[in-house]
Amino acid sequence: MDSITDNHNAGLTDGMHLMVDALKANGVKTIYGVVGIPVTDLARHAQASGIRYIGFRHEQSAGHAAAITGFLTKKPGVCLTVSAPGFLNGLVALAEATVNGFPMIQISGSSNRNIIDLQQGDYEGLDQMNIAKPFCKAAYRINRPEDIAIGLARAIRASLSGRPGGVYLDITTEMLSMTMDMAEAQASIFTPIDPSPVLSPSSTSVNRALKLLSNARKPLIILGKGAAYAQADEAIKEFIEKSGIPYLPMSMAKGLLPDNHPQCAASARSLVLGQADVVMLIGARLNWLLNHGKGKKWNPDAKFIQLDICAEEMDSNRPIDAPVVGDIASSIDKMICKMEPFEISCSQEWRKMIDEVKKVNADKMRIKLNKPTSPMNYFNALKVISDVMSSHKDVYIVNEGANTLDNTRNIINMYHPRLRLDTGTWGVMGIGMGYSIGAAVTSGKQVLAIEGDSAFGFSGMDIETICRYKLPVTVIVFNNDGIYRGDGVNQGGGADPSPTSLTSGARYDRMIEAFGGMAFNATKTVELEEALCAALASKRPTLVNCVIDPSVGIESGHIGNLNPHSSIK
Repeated sequence: MDSITDNHNAGLTDGMHLMVDALKANGVKTIYGVVGIPVTDLARHAQASGIRYIGFRHEQSAGHAAAITGFLTKKPGVCLTVSAPGFLNGLVALAEATVNGFPMIQISGSSNRNIIDLQQGDYEGLDQMNIAKPFCKAAYRINRPEDIAIGLARAIRASLSGRPGGVYLDITTEMLSMTMDMAEAQASIFTPIDPSPVLSPSSTSVNRALKLLSNARKPLIILGKGAAYAQADEAIKEFIEKSGIPYLPMSMAKGLLPDNHPQCAASARSLVLGQADVVMLIGARLNWLLNHGKGKKWNPDAKFIQLDICAEEMDSNRPIDAPVVGDIASSIDKMICKMEPFEISCSQEWRKMIDEVKKVNADKMRIKLNKPTSPMNYFNALKVISDVMSSHKDVYIVNEGANTLDNTRNIINMYHPRLRLDTGTWGVMGIGMGYSIGAAVTSGKQVLAIEGDSAFGFSGMDIETICRYKLPVTVIVFNNDGIYRGDGVNQGGGADPSPTSLTSGARYDRMIEAFGGMAFNATKTVELEEALCAALASKRPTLVNCVIDPSVGIESGHIGNLNPHSSIK
């Protein structure tokens, strides 16, 4: 049907319809959101026009779905929220998208400016645009229908250009109902040209990087999620294999090359970080995930090459000896073209040292994985999952939690790019259901969400959304009755549970039964295997309550060093 409904005056359109037309003209195929005043009809019109609308139970999950869609497609995912509280709920996802470098646009209805500016107490009154500014790349407000097309174009360009990120677009209640000439409205719509332009690095910077790499005795490549986002998979693979240099994939870069690739040094992380003399960062940042490139984990004399589209990222923590500023695809292509004269290689001695450590660590991990326990622990439960997933290598894995995140990342290998989706740079809990829905809707493929019980609690209600849209998502909740672990005690001796305790014996599987999904309660490895196999075979919404020992787990997982401890007894 036409975007202009029959009840409109002939020759006129309004802001609501024009917004839908502009979104559609710019290739938006899906909107994630929560409806209410003043955007309910906007969602209805979008759906009527052929745009798919996915309605959530919480705006944060809708925002996460939009963010991960941006990561997977290299086009901004769109999240639609109501005003004030809805806007604020979505703001966490918008901020996380910006930190992670995912293109996303949050569109929120808002109160009329005259009431807001005079603080006269409008319904859900809030100066949303100015509140959003610190949390995103850019924030714009559209007050007139004639500005919709230009406002959306600016949002798209800001979201995609340079380092991608989140953009906020404020649409006032008054604007949505304003009318304008239909011919003028349609003429105003356009698609921004080249919103994410190629940025080729200088030959000087590439030559400098290759020269430094050629002189390395113990070189190392670190792949970040920026490398995954670039979708320059074959070129990155070619460069790594031609050079022979070992590589360390960050969490969301797993699968750019298969985790069982002979040059993968993930299981020798401590060795390669501590001894590498030249480190090449491809779409990775020296932030907290890499200990800022400093401290006892790092070779203090290491020299750095960094490939990044953002010049301001250079020298953020360590001096970058060879900055290569450009988009990843162009930078890698140029380095491949120029690498032959530099005779880049990796010594057999360095590779042998890494392989020996990998073997020792693999043997240690094998013992952990194969040790039977009752109840299950993270290792034997994840071994079951890993074994099953080895024959389902094209399934997306969404992962969050503390111990659940750390152990899953280390145990389950990835074989294809952009199939592992997790908390990313911020480490924020609550991405689980949003990322799962976004990945399923965007790709049409199956998704497995591996969740800590605490992490699941942030977005768990959106299992109803999974069921409502009949998405092929399986959720496994690692249930150890607590945050980190479930055996905490109230040190004051009162009746209240410990701050880290959750409900003992909780049956998360029964939640999905209420919405018509498949449910399993797994207390043994054989039950977990049967449940996962059944879920993947059915492709139905499924939740598995995976019961593990409450006493297993480490507070804060692998980042316990960030948790301060009182020096007062």
